[in-house]
Amino acid sequence: MAARRAGGRDRTVRTLRAATRGAVPWKNGGGVTRNIAAHPEGAGTVDFEWRVSLAEVGADGPFSGFPGVDRVLTVVEGAGMDLTVGGQRRLVDERFVPQHFPGDAATDCRLLAGPVVNFNVMFRRDRPAPAVAVVRGTLTVTGPALVVALDAPAQVDGVRLGRYDAVLADEGAAVLRAEGHAAVVTLPPRESGHRMSGI
Repeated sequence: MAARRAGGRDRTVRTLRAATRGAVPWKNGGGVTRNIAAHPEGAGTVDFEWRVSLAEVGADGPFSGFPGVDRVLTVVEGAGMDLTVGGQRRLVDERFVPQHFPGDAATDCRLLAGPVVNFNVMFRRDRPAPAVAVVRGTLTVTGPALVVALDAPAQVDGVRLGRYDAVLADEGAAVLRAEGHAAVVTLPPRESGHRMSGI
């Protein structure tokens, strides 16, 4: 859909529904991911500049390695994980708190109490990094940005989002009203030429 921005130009807002996402095996085959958006559009597990997804972790084991990539991981379902990242223990036991670590560090996962779902943002270390925040309430989001409703409905400029639905918006300001937690991924300004890169 297109919304009118200041100055009379149209701002593009693309809705990405959770129901349309299929499960994709992890790079190492140890779990499944549901891709939300990526650049370039349709990029796979090795050729993306940035990629946003939901990963379902049902068993202990290693994470896939991504050379030259940084990762921001947020637990959105489940009790959490006891990670070992590059030989260092890292307890991730609180939901909706983004955790930043290198995607190419050897990472092993032990589940604390059953399966979890992680919201993942991955990006090339040598490129401008997206900013990742988990928010609640009403606020203005400045694009280009991806907004994902995590645990309750949300609205972005009147577009209603159910759980895990997303909106990908190009430059301009949009009003987010989140009834629960929502992830806001602010994309680097240089991506504005490729801003509508939903999967």
